[in-house]
Amino acid sequence: SPSEAAPPLRAAQAKDPLLNRGRYLVEHIGLCADCHTPRNEKGQFVTERWLMGSPLPFQPMVPMPWSPVAPQLAGLPGMTEAQAIAFMKTGKRADGSVPLPPMPQFRFNSEDAKAVVAYLKSLPAQPAKPAVAAQE
Repeated sequence: SPSEAAPPLRAAQAKDPLLNRGRYLVEHIGLCADCHTPRNEKGQFVTERWLMGSPLPFQPMVPMPWSPVAPQLAGLPGMTEAQAIAFMKTGKRADGSVPLPPMPQFRFNSEDAKAVVAYLKSLPAQPAKPAVAAQE
């Protein structure tokens, strides 16, 4: 389940109702991880790369416009908060374009769009660096 794979919110964040609502919407309604998080050879989400973008492991059965890669959502690189909220409400980018399938054109209300964006902005935009083993 996405909730089990998602990195936990930090203690201070876990008390924030906006972040909790956003996390719920991202993980259980939008199911964003299905496309935007890579999976390992067992089909499990790679937690260290949570919502950092991934090639799509599927394609349409008929020729159609299609995005073979889901971009990074963690940290919402390249989008301001206002642009991201507008995108979640309208399904359109700041330049008026829409993403290619399989990305749905969401129509969140203002409160839910703000919650989704707050959660995505709270995520680290880069994977955590592995701890360096002590030299003996």
